[in-house]
Amino acid sequence: MDSVDMDTMGDTARPLHALANLSLQDDNQTPEAASPNSMMVDAPEEHVVEPNGTEPDDVAIIHPDSMDVDTLLASDYEAMKEHVLQPLAEEPRILDDQVHTWTVEGWRALKQKEHGPIFHAGGYPWRILLFPFGNNVPDHCSIYLEHGFEANNIPDDWSCCVQFALVLWNKNHPSIFFQQTAHHRFTKEESDWGFTRFLESRKMFNTVWENADRPLVDNDCINISAYVRVVEDETGVLWHNFNNYDSKKETGYVGLKNQGATCYLNSLLQSLYFTNAFRKAIYRIPTQQDESMNNSAYTLQRLFYQLQTSNTAVGTSELTKSFGWETRHIFEQQDVQELSRKLMERMEEKMKGTEFEKVLPQMFSGKIKTYISCINVPYESSRVEDFWDVQLNVSGNENLLDSFQDYIQVEKLDGENQYFAGDQYKLQDANKGVIFMSFPDVLHLQLKRFEYDIQRDVMMKINDRYEFPEEFDASPYLDKEADRSEPWDYQLHGVLVHSGDQNAGHYYAFLKPNKEGWWYKYDDDKVTKATKREVLEENFGGPIKLPNGQLRPLGNKKGPLMRPNSAYMLVYIRKSRLDKILCPVTADDTPEHLRRRFEEEYAAREARRKEREEQHLYLGVKAITEETFRHHGGTDLTDFDATPDQNPAAPRFYRVLRSATMQDLVNKIAADLGQDPRLVRLWNMVNRQNKTTRPDQPVMDLRPSVEETYNKAAAHREQALRVWVETTEEVDAEGNAVWPTYSGLPNGVVVKNDLILLFLKWFDAEAQALRGIGHLYMSKEKKVEELIPIIMKKMGWEKLASDEKLQLWEEIKPNMIETLKGKQSLKAAELQDGDIICFQRLHERKSRLGLGDKNERQSSEEAAKSLDRAEDAREYYDFLLNKRTVMFLAHPQKCDPKAYPHFEMVLNARMSYDRLSEKVGEKLGVEPTHLRFYTVNASSNNPRTAVKRSQNQTLGNILVPAGYGQLSVNQRHDALFFEVLDMSLAELDTKKSIRLTLLSEGITKEEQLDVLVPKNGQVEDLINCLIKKAKIPSEEEAGRIRIYEISNHRFFRELDRSYPVISVNDYTTVIAERIPSEDAEVQDPNQFISVFQFHGEPSRAHGIPFRFLLKEGERFADTKKRLEKRTGLKGKSFEKIKFAVVRRASFSRPQYLTDDDILWDVAANSDDCLGLDHPDRTRSLRNGAGDLFLRG
Repeated sequence: MDSVDMDTMGDTARPLHALANLSLQDDNQTPEAASPNSMMVDAPEEHVVEPNGTEPDDVAIIHPDSMDVDTLLASDYEAMKEHVLQPLAEEPRILDDQVHTWTVEGWRALKQKEHGPIFHAGGYPWRILLFPFGNNVPDHCSIYLEHGFEANNIPDDWSCCVQFALVLWNKNHPSIFFQQTAHHRFTKEESDWGFTRFLESRKMFNTVWENADRPLVDNDCINISAYVRVVEDETGVLWHNFNNYDSKKETGYVGLKNQGATCYLNSLLQSLYFTNAFRKAIYRIPTQQDESMNNSAYTLQRLFYQLQTSNTAVGTSELTKSFGWETRHIFEQQDVQELSRKLMERMEEKMKGTEFEKVLPQMFSGKIKTYISCINVPYESSRVEDFWDVQLNVSGNENLLDSFQDYIQVEKLDGENQYFAGDQYKLQDANKGVIFMSFPDVLHLQLKRFEYDIQRDVMMKINDRYEFPEEFDASPYLDKEADRSEPWDYQLHGVLVHSGDQNAGHYYAFLKPNKEGWWYKYDDDKVTKATKREVLEENFGGPIKLPNGQLRPLGNKKGPLMRPNSAYMLVYIRKSRLDKILCPVTADDTPEHLRRRFEEEYAAREARRKEREEQHLYLGVKAITEETFRHHGGTDLTDFDATPDQNPAAPRFYRVLRSATMQDLVNKIAADLGQDPRLVRLWNMVNRQNKTTRPDQPVMDLRPSVEETYNKAAAHREQALRVWVETTEEVDAEGNAVWPTYSGLPNGVVVKNDLILLFLKWFDAEAQALRGIGHLYMSKEKKVEELIPIIMKKMGWEKLASDEKLQLWEEIKPNMIETLKGKQSLKAAELQDGDIICFQRLHERKSRLGLGDKNERQSSEEAAKSLDRAEDAREYYDFLLNKRTVMFLAHPQKCDPKAYPHFEMVLNARMSYDRLSEKVGEKLGVEPTHLRFYTVNASSNNPRTAVKRSQNQTLGNILVPAGYGQLSVNQRHDALFFEVLDMSLAELDTKKSIRLTLLSEGITKEEQLDVLVPKNGQVEDLINCLIKKAKIPSEEEAGRIRIYEISNHRFFRELDRSYPVISVNDYTTVIAERIPSEDAEVQDPNQFISVFQFHGEPSRAHGIPFRFLLKEGERFADTKKRLEKRTGLKGKSFEKIKFAVVRRASFSRPQYLTDDDILWDVAANSDDCLGLDHPDRTRSLRNGAGDLFLRG
C-alpha cells in the first residue's frame, strides 16, 4: 500500500485520503469536541493520515488523557482502556469494547508492510496495519487500524463507527508505552484509519525512553495493542463525510439549495412545509388562472410540490424571483421573523375572497390583551389584539418558562407615575401589563438572541444558556377568563438555529415531521436524522461542556468557550391539535393543474435530455421553399437566423439522422410540402465571396448520406445543411420530373444547358414592401428586356399604363443594387444561377432610371431626401441597409411611464435629429420641439446622458456615437429614453436645472427634484417653480419655504430670496423645507445653531443638516422634545441618539450633553454646532439593501 504523509501531499500523487487527530498526554489541552468535521492537531510535528486515500475534510476528534501515566501499565488492559478511550463529545451508546495485542518480533527484519492477525469487535473482523519503516515517511513508523474483510466480501453499505487507540509498548516493561487515539467511521471506501507519523524511529531504538532505563523496542521485539470501541450510529451519519450522501434515500426527505445567503429562508420554508395543515392551505390558493412565475402563491405551491416529489435538493430561485428579489438580495441575510410575517401576510392576501381565507389566522394567530387595571377602583383600560408570534427575552432568563413569566410581568403604576383613570377616579394606583387570551394551534416563538448594545452601538448576539422544553403547559400565561375547555399543552415541533455571531452566520432547522418518530436536521440541501441531544442540549447555547462535564476554556483567554449555535425560533404545536396540524398530505391534496404542469415539464425535460443525448446522431437542415421566399421581405433569399414558429419567411427546419440518405431527406421534405418526392429536388446553398448565400447546383446523386453532403458543401459556416427546395409540375410519360436544366440521363450523365436559374422580387412602391415572387429559367443569350413578358404573366398584369415602365435591378448584395439594361444579354449582364432580379412598376415622371437609359445613378443625397418613403427599389434597399428597430421608453424620473407606455419604431439610421423628433412626436401626440432623448445604459437599462440636438446628428450617430469605443461601450444600440418637456428645447436653453432635495416630516422624508428656473431668475423664482413641480401647497396656504445649501453633510449657507439662480453652486446640495412655525418670527441669525449628524467621530458625518432655534435658559431635556418634533425621528430611533456640542474651530472631542445642560450656554460660540451621534441608517439603503419586501 503506497502512501504519502500530509507534509508532502502537494508534491506527489495522493493515495491517502484521511486525517485523524492526536492525543498527546497533555492534561492542559482540551480540543474542540463539538463537531467531527473540525480538525484539532495538538502538536505541529505530529500528523495522522490514513494509508489508502486522499486527505479528507472530516477529521477525527481526539480527547486528552486525564490519568497519571506514571503508574499505568500497558499490560493492565482495563486501566489502559479507561486511559485511552475517553468519553466522546457525541456521547454515543457503546456496543462493544475489545482489546487485541499483537507481539511483533524481529522488527528490523520486517517487510515494508505487515498485517497483524484478525480479531473481532462489534461482530466485525479487524486487524492492525503496520509500516515499520514508515508509509513514505522513513523517519517514522506508521500504524493503522483496518477492517479484516476479504477484498471481495465487504458489504456495499457497510459502515461501523469506532473509537480506537493504538498502543506501542515494551513487552517486558509495560510501563514503557506510547499511544495514539482517534475515532472514525469505517466504510467499504474508507477501510483503514490511523497514524502515518505514529512515532519517530530514533525514539523507539536509539534513546532511553523518557524516565525509563531502556528504549521502547527491546531486543527487536515490541507489542502493539488495539483498543477498539464500537459505538452505536443512532442517526446513520455519525462522523459521516457526506461524500455521495443521498438525503432522500437515507431519510425520505430532501433539502433546499442555498442560492448564496438564503439559509435563513430555507430553514423557515422547511418549517412551514412540515406544518402540514399550512401546506394544504397553500395548495388551496386558487392559482390555476395565474400560473405566473411572478405569483408567489404559485411558486410556493411549486416549491412544496417539489419537496414532496423530488429525489434531489430543490431550488428556491423561482420563489425568490416571484418576491421581486434581485441577485443582491440573495446575498443579504434577512430577519426570519420579519420574513415569516410578510410571507403570512402575502399568503393571507392570496386567500382573500375564498372559503379558506380564515385558515391561516386560525392556525397561527392568537389573542393578547394589553391592560391597565386600577387597584383600588373598578376601572380598567384594555385592548385585545391578534398576534402571529411571540418575541421572548433571552437575556436575564434561564429558560422558556421564565421568559413567558417575564413577558406577562405586571408593572405597578404608583407615586408620581399614577394612572389617570378619567374624571371620575382621577389619578390611581394601577397594574399595567399584557396577558394572553388565547394561543394559536401553531405557536411561533422568536427568541431575542440579538439585542442592541448601547455601549458599543451595535447589535450583539446573546450566547447565554437558555433552555426550552420538549413540552410545556401554556395555561399559566392565560387570562383567567380564557377558554380552558381543552388543555393548553404544547409539544415542540421545530427548532430553527443560528450558528455564528451578529456579523455572519448560518441558519438550519431541526424538525419533527410526524407526531411520533425521529427528529431531522435540515441544513440547506442536506437532511439527516438527529438525536434529542442535538435538538435540545446542543442548541441551548452557553459554554461548551466537555464529556467529563467540565467547561471548555477559550484558549489563553479567561472564561469558557461559548457555543456559536443556539435556537432563535421555536415552533410548538398544541397537543390536542397535533393530528389536525400534522395531517397527512396526499397526492390528491395537490392542485390538479400543478401536477399536470409538472408532468408536462418533466416530459419536456426528458425530451430535451433525449435530444441532447442523441444530438450527435442528428443534423439540422434549413430549407428555403417557394412559400418561405414569397414571405421574405429582406435581402437575399431568407434570413437563416429566423425561427419558423415566429416568422413565415424563415427557412423550414428538419432534424434528420446524419446517416440518412439524401433520398430520405427529399422524401421527408416532400411529405411536409404535400408533394410527390419525384417532383422535388434540392439545391445546395453556398456562401459567395460577396457575403451572400445563393443556390449553386442541384443535388443529383441522392445515395450519399446527409452528413456526406453537408461535409462537401463549400465553406459552410452553420451547424446545419442549407438547401433550396425546387418543385416542378412537368413530368414525362412515366411520371418522372422533367427539369429545365441539370437533367440526368439513364447512363448517369448530368446534362447542363445554357439556362440559368433566376429569382424574382417585386418592390411594391405603394405598400413600401419587398417580397419574393418565385423563380424562372432563361437562356444566357436572351436579352434582359425579354424577362418583362414573363414577369407580367407571373404577376397577372395584362399591360402597363402609357406612363409606366417596368424597371429591373440586380440585387448583387445588400449595399449593391445595379440597374439592368434592357438590350443587354443575360450573359453580358453577368447573370448566373441563383442571382436575384428585382422589378418595379415605375411612372415615367418619377423614373430617372428608365429601362435601357444611360442616365447616371441617382446620388445618395437625392435618395436620402425622403427617408420615410422610397420612390424606387434602390432607395428601399438603402432603407433596409440602414433600418433600425428602436425601443422608446419614458424617462423613469422625468416622465410618467403610465401615461407614455414604451413602444417600438422601425426607422432609418440616416434620419436627422429633427426628423426623429417629428416621428416620435407624431407617435406620442406631442409637439416634436418638446421632446428630449436620452441614451440607455446597457448594463442597468437606466438613462445615461441627454442627446444634444444638432443639424448633423443622425439616429445612427445617436445610437452608435462616432469614435465608438471603450468610453461608450456601455450604451444600448436599440433603445432610447424620451422626456416630454413643458417647453421647447430652444426655450429649455434659457433655463437652469437645479437639483434640490425637498424635506418633509422633519428630515426623515426626502424627495429629489430637478427644477427648471430661468437663468436670470432669483431664489424666489426657484421656490415658485418648486411649488409647481412638486405640486405642493403654496406659501400662502402652508407657510414660507427656505432654501439652503449643504456641503459634506454640513450646513453651508441659507440663500436669500433675492439671490440670483445663476450663482447657485453646482457643487453643493440644495435643500428646500417649510420654515417651522417657531422659526418664522425670529430675525436674529445668532439665535440659530447648525445641527448635523455623525457616527462616533464628527468627521463621519451623514444625513441632512439643518438650523435649529435656541431658547435661552431651556434645559436640554426640553430641547430634546423640540428636536424630536423638528427632526421627525421618533421612538427608538430618537432614543438612541447621543447629543453633543461640536466646536468647529478647535477640533476637540464632542462635548456630550445631559438633560440638565442648557444648550444656549454650552454652545456659546457662533461656530459651535450641535451634533446628533447615531449610526447612518440609510447607508444600507444606499448600498442596495433595504427593508425586506415580497412583491409577487
